[in-house]
Amino acid sequence: MPHVSLIHPRPDCPRMNARPDAANLPIRLADYRAPAWRVERVELDFELDIDAAEVSAKLLLRRDPAQNEPLRLDGENLELLSIALDGQTLAADAYRVTAGGIEVDGVRDGSVLETRVRVHPAANTALEGLYLSGLRETGFLLTQCEAQGFRHITYFADRPDVQSIYTVTLRANRTRFPVLLAGGNPDGAGELPDGRHWARFVDPHPKPAYLFALVAGRLEKIERDYHTADGRDVQLKIWAEADAIARCHYAMDALVRSMRWDEQTYGRNYDLGVFHVVATHDFNMGAMENKGLNIFNTKCLLADADSSTDDEYRRVEAVVAHEYFHNWSGNRVTCRDWFQLSLKEGFTVYREQCFSADMNSAPLKRIEDVSLLRRAQFPEDAGPLAHPVRPAEYREINNFYTATVYEKGAELVRMLAGALGAEGFRRGSDLYFARNDGRAATLEDFLAALGDANGIDLSPYLAWYGQSGTPRLKAHGAYDATLREYTLTLSQHTPPSPQQPHKQPLPIPVKLALFGADGRIQPLHLDGSRRAGDTEIVVVLADAEQRFVFRNVEHRPIPSLLRGFSAPAILECDYAPAELALLLTHDPDGFNRWEAGQQLAQRACDALRDGAKTDAADAWCGALAALFDDPRLDPALLAGLLNPPGEVELAERESVVDPVRIHALRQQLQQRLAARIGTDKLDARYRALSTQATAAIDAASQANRSLKQRVLQLLALLAPTTACDHAAAQYRGAPSMTDRLAALALLARHDATRSAEPLAHYRERYASDPLALDKWFALQAQLPGDGALARVQSLEADPAFTLKNPNRARALLGTWANGNPTGFHRADGAGYRLYAQRLLTLDTLNPQIAARLATAFNGWQRLEPRRREAAYATLASLAAHDKLSRNLAEIAGNMLKG
Repeated sequence: MPHVSLIHPRPDCPRMNARPDAANLPIRLADYRAPAWRVERVELDFELDIDAAEVSAKLLLRRDPAQNEPLRLDGENLELLSIALDGQTLAADAYRVTAGGIEVDGVRDGSVLETRVRVHPAANTALEGLYLSGLRETGFLLTQCEAQGFRHITYFADRPDVQSIYTVTLRANRTRFPVLLAGGNPDGAGELPDGRHWARFVDPHPKPAYLFALVAGRLEKIERDYHTADGRDVQLKIWAEADAIARCHYAMDALVRSMRWDEQTYGRNYDLGVFHVVATHDFNMGAMENKGLNIFNTKCLLADADSSTDDEYRRVEAVVAHEYFHNWSGNRVTCRDWFQLSLKEGFTVYREQCFSADMNSAPLKRIEDVSLLRRAQFPEDAGPLAHPVRPAEYREINNFYTATVYEKGAELVRMLAGALGAEGFRRGSDLYFARNDGRAATLEDFLAALGDANGIDLSPYLAWYGQSGTPRLKAHGAYDATLREYTLTLSQHTPPSPQQPHKQPLPIPVKLALFGADGRIQPLHLDGSRRAGDTEIVVVLADAEQRFVFRNVEHRPIPSLLRGFSAPAILECDYAPAELALLLTHDPDGFNRWEAGQQLAQRACDALRDGAKTDAADAWCGALAALFDDPRLDPALLAGLLNPPGEVELAERESVVDPVRIHALRQQLQQRLAARIGTDKLDARYRALSTQATAAIDAASQANRSLKQRVLQLLALLAPTTACDHAAAQYRGAPSMTDRLAALALLARHDATRSAEPLAHYRERYASDPLALDKWFALQAQLPGDGALARVQSLEADPAFTLKNPNRARALLGTWANGNPTGFHRADGAGYRLYAQRLLTLDTLNPQIAARLATAFNGWQRLEPRRREAAYATLASLAAHDKLSRNLAEIAGNMLKG
């Protein structure tokens, strides 16, 4: 999961051998051909140093007898020192170095090609290939090879369907690089002259180049022995720099839980004798699943009560699990080409989500996942960057590590799992792993295994992978009291997207239940169904419109649809506000209660916007005020219920978006809710929860902190002075980062004067903690209003700010652009212009991060006219820049096409 993991399909095609710039033709799935040359074995020998490293590669080559193509290998930014074929140094006219690699004449099946190249780690600010993390005096060397980083290390067939056995030898100065690590099992180590040493590693499992990894430097470790279910002894080792290693124990516990869960749930056991995890502050992604040597952004690995929030604890657990689960869904079975990226990422995100649900609260986890989908993926699917889960073409593959591939991809796997049931999905996944172990597979292989194991044809679901956009699911119910029949009519429509103006109907599984007016769930008697009396069923809408008739229905029911969010669709149903309020109050499933509340809050905002009747707002506030007094309700669920949809989700309902108006409407709705509950009740609940303050991370303690934070936010809307008094005291006495950061955020938002001292205190306290400082930057970048621009500029002047660190750039600039609509979308366009300037600077340092941050402009076409014109002018100027990277050029160009 490089979340927060491609290549050209045909190395034998010159156009695909060189990574194309924005002017080249796109790379297409339809052009895929198997590699003309494979690498059976590779021996790598590294002479490591900070400024220059030399890499010797020895490749045993195998030709596809069905193809008669010369050998072409990928390579970028390499200084070729020597080259030999079958033990003979090649003459200058026997090979050609091109912009994207090297071509070699005279290669036969079974030939051995040897190259030696020089690379420059310290100068590599793109953090792709071999690079330096940290300062040159104290930092360490590491690699990032997904998707196309290996070609920055040596010449190779850098594509996922070329899988090889790796033997890696590392040599370096022992004092400067005491720790030497690579993927696979250790296979020897020793001393060399002049204070140097060596270490060798062998990975017995064939793997593609994107899973190669090495680490070299001064690192400390924690370790634990693990015994797998199939009897293997494994050494688990987590490595970090000295000032961070003490914060890795929670990650180690999470790793053990992940390994045991995968054994029990999927029957998957670890397959090497050692499992390394390394933490770095300089990483473009969240983490990387390199075989036997996972590399993590510290943001996704370090955790302790003083510096980590409850959300961050859960994130660490989830990402550790995600990367470990890749050992099978990504490593043992990898993807044939980068168009199949969701085969490993979507499946693994789904596995990670199920693990997190089992470790914590299933309803709360589902709320978290659906919220992320709506906040990140739905806007992507509705804008100029819309693309299918499996795109038909791409120019720069790093731009396709998106919410669509990851989050929507996971939802598609969830749909399949729901259709097959738990036992059926396990049968299917077992067959998938058995059939494809050691292979580079496709989405067709995945669906075929799931279907064959259960005697079901799942090929219609391939349409979900090839079609972009979010389906609109319309529902209308009609009750016939005479016949005691309820007819549910479902229809679907997917709006056109830039590359796909015409959409086909998709198979949409709709999990549903019917409720009576008394709030009780009703038995179901679906016409044509063999199962009668169930209280929850799944129907599949396969056509543009279908009707489903339920018999023996005593009274007009209230339908609960898309339960558990059974498909990634937008539901449009003719609910009355009172019906949604009933579901919010009575549904026994926490997620479905939350979903009813979100729909009701959206209706309420629509009514406030249009000056219509306040029935929806009254129903939402009334239902939540009653739930606020219910002592049986889980505090964490109550906190979630008390939150209306965010500004991004509300904007998705608007044809013309005015961020200031949306912000005001949401604030107005929350003020109504706070007033309905009342100052006294809010204050009393806050005080009661404050008496339970603790740094413990058990579920009950986290739930109390979550509710306390939400209650204080509502109190601040009615009695800001009282709330700020509470926040100031909470900040001073906070036993955990969750409480400390929540208090600081409330003070910063409601009382700039009083927040100055705690902000300065926080800055000083965490001056040497990069992750805690990221939160300080992000908190201030989120403060709404036009003043955000000057605040961001002031924070850029802080000595701790740098564009060279992806976490820091995302914390300030990314949070401002993506998490502060009123602050970024200034009517005068000044926010857009400053942001574009920073993107240009960042593009010279790290094109991947620049391109990802540029997606903040997604949806600009729906802004109100003044903002839309300003955004267009900024994007047009950015796209016209003559020195853009391929990454940023593609994103800016696609934005303007939409």
